[in-house]
Amino acid sequence: METMEAIRTRRSVREYTGEAVTDDELDRLLQAARWAPSGLNNQPWRFMKVTNRVLIDGLSELTKYRGVVSGAEVLIAVFLDGREIYDRTKDLQSSGAALQNILLAAHNMGLGACWLGEILNRRQEAEELLKVSGDLEMVAVVALGRPVARERAGVRHPVEDMLVYQPER
Repeated sequence: METMEAIRTRRSVREYTGEAVTDDELDRLLQAARWAPSGLNNQPWRFMKVTNRVLIDGLSELTKYRGVVSGAEVLIAVFLDGREIYDRTKDLQSSGAALQNILLAAHNMGLGACWLGEILNRRQEAEELLKVSGDLEMVAVVALGRPVARERAGVRHPVEDMLVYQPER
């Protein structure tokens, strides 16, 4: 799949078939994530593959998007490693780039994915459930699975509506 096609056709997938995501597929997604850019190449992100159904269900109880989380075959929890912080704002941006790499790679592989940020409203509880060290700060969770077939067109504002023009000296 061409890069621009992947960018234009990727959608957040919230319904999954129940068919397993393989370890090889998960590893390929994490390989894509690790190639994201980061300030000073510090690579501050850490990832947890969450495949334990008890943990998935527990995380689903911490978000209003219970169905998306509980219906996923696997979750990837994304963290910032406090021991690797270069600049918090830049590190959060680079984590977003790693997340986008996961989403685009999943789409390219025929997997469905949904970036979940709302769970951060209960971040401390999620981190406790996952028993992560105090150095790790959850920044997002990605729900993954095989998508239920469903075509829907993406809608975006025209670029002209998003441009902020530079001053004319």
